[in-house]
Amino acid sequence: MPMRYREALLADIPPMSTVRLAVRENQLSDPTRVTPADYTDYLTRRGRGWVCETDGGTIVGFAIADVLDHSVWALFVHPDYEGQGIGKHLHDLLLTWYFAQTPHPIWLSTGPGTRAEEFYRRQGWQETGRTKSGEVRFELQAEHRFNRL
Repeated sequence: MPMRYREALLADIPPMSTVRLAVRENQLSDPTRVTPADYTDYLTRRGRGWVCETDGGTIVGFAIADVLDHSVWALFVHPDYEGQGIGKHLHDLLLTWYFAQTPHPIWLSTGPGTRAEEFYRRQGWQETGRTKSGEVRFELQAEHRFNRL
């Protein structure tokens, strides 16, 4: 099925939230912790986002970079669409934009032992420790962006 990638719009917040709440890994223990106002802040002030949508216009994945905190705020693919390269494509769009804005390393965290952890390792991210909540913390330097395995 052909997919289309584009910059995220404020109108995409409800379907992005639907994707975020559908994931099997890194689930929100309290879905009210991430509000539409949070999405708006990250898309308009803190950074930029991208979506993947089907030919029918259904958003099935999204990614948001936070250039102020130098982090990946979100990278999620709906479980029904996993394994199709959507996450990798969104990841690459996010990093291309991010490193065009700043040479500062970018970081993210994810649950240990998850598919996401393995994904980031395959993309060349380097583990830098654990967060207070026990997640694996990764960092990627600009010069390693295109030196993936």
